[in-house]
Amino acid sequence: MRENPIYTYAKSLSPAGKKPPRYSEIFPGVELYMIEYQGEGSSFHHEELPHMLQINYCLDGRIGWDMRNGVSVYLGAGDLALHTMDCCAISSMSIPLGHHRAVTLSVDLSQFTKDPPALLREAKIQIPRLIQKLCPDGKPFCLPANRETAGIFSVFTVLSDLPRTLHVPYCKLKVQELFLYLERLDPEKEKPLDQYHSAQVEQIKEIHQFLTHNLDRRFTIETLSRRYLINTSSLKKIFRSVYGQPIATYMKEYRIHKAMELLRTTDDSVAAIAKSLSYENQGKFTKAFKDITQMMPTEYRRLYTPSR
Repeated sequence: MRENPIYTYAKSLSPAGKKPPRYSEIFPGVELYMIEYQGEGSSFHHEELPHMLQINYCLDGRIGWDMRNGVSVYLGAGDLALHTMDCCAISSMSIPLGHHRAVTLSVDLSQFTKDPPALLREAKIQIPRLIQKLCPDGKPFCLPANRETAGIFSVFTVLSDLPRTLHVPYCKLKVQELFLYLERLDPEKEKPLDQYHSAQVEQIKEIHQFLTHNLDRRFTIETLSRRYLINTSSLKKIFRSVYGQPIATYMKEYRIHKAMELLRTTDDSVAAIAKSLSYENQGKFTKAFKDITQMMPTEYRRLYTPSR
C-alpha cells in the first residue's frame, strides 16, 4: 500500500525521521498527525493529489511553505491553513524560529465525501463545494489565529495527558467541529493571512542572514531597504510574516539569546559581550538582558554556566 504523502512529510520533519504520532482512520479517509520539529526545514516531492486535502494548525513556533507558482505562506501560533495536495507536490518547508509544533489533518476527499460522519450529513455539508469556496483554483487558504479555532484545537495541547481511550473520540469530535466551522466561514468577510512570492521571502531570508551574521553592527530599515532594493513597508511586513516579529524586536531577542550562549560557553566579560553585540555600553546591554530574561547577566552566568 502506498504511504500517505502527509505521513512522508511528517517523518521528514521529525528529528532523525522518527514516526510522528498518528491517529489513523479518524473517519474513512481522514488521518491526524501530531508533528513536532526542531531544525531548519525540509523539501519533499510527491505526485499531484487534487483529491487530497491537507489542513495544518500551528500550535506554536512558525512554519513556512514555498508552493506551486512561487507562492509562499507562513503560519504562526494559532494560524490555520488548508490546501489540496496538487499545489504542494514540489515544495519546501522552512522553520524560521527553529521549532514548530502542529496538528495536521490528511483528508482523502474521494473517501470522505462518499461516507461522511452522520453529523456532517445532518448539517448538509457538501465537502467539494466547501473546498471550492475556500480554495478556488487550488489556491491555499490561510486564516490567522482566532478564538474559534483556538477552542477547536485546544484539546490537542493536553491530549497526551488524557487517557488513551479518549484520544480518538476527541479527535473525531474536533474534526467534525472543524468542518462545521469551515462551512460557516465566508472568505469574503475574512482577512486571510498574506501570501507572498517565494522570491520576496528568499530576499527576506537573505536580509535575516545578513543581520544575524553582523551582530556587532546596527542597521536601520532605510539602510537595509537601499542595500537590498526593497521598499521599507514591504521589508517590515514580510519580515514580520516570516519571523513573527518586527525586525527590531526580533533582533533584540536574537542578540540576547546570543548573549546567553556566550555567557554560558565563554569567559568573556559582560562588557566584552555587550560590545560584540553592538551595545553602546554595558548598562544598556544589562537592561535589555533583564527585560528578556528577568535576571542580570552576572546572575545568569552564575546559575547556568557548567563547571569548566
